[in-house]
Amino acid sequence: MSFCSFGHDHDLRSPVFEMRTYTTYDGKLDALDARFRDHTTALFEKHGMKNIGYWIPTDQANTLIYVLSHKSREAAGESWKAFINDPQWKAAYQASIADGKLVSNIDSVFMNATDYSDIR
Repeated sequence: MSFCSFGHDHDLRSPVFEMRTYTTYDGKLDALDARFRDHTTALFEKHGMKNIGYWIPTDQANTLIYVLSHKSREAAGESWKAFINDPQWKAAYQASIADGKLVSNIDSVFMNATDYSDIR
């Protein structure tokens, strides 16, 4: 029996979820929230990324966590590239940081749903 030290092997062309955790500078979470609500979520959909959910932890300040679904890991890369180069995103981003940058750190984790998960 062979075990992979990185978990299960998955095809790069299979559906994949991405969990992103944003840490904001003090006092900037509301502005980040507004940017996502007013601009980012629609632009994600425009570029092929499905919004699964958004959360603000109850025991972790200055944090927004969200999950996106992508058709594949390869598609995720293409979607992010298109999103970052979108003129609407560039304008929304610049407007949102007029009073200073909002985000101090971003963590991204790609995940595959298990066969016993309700979401696949």
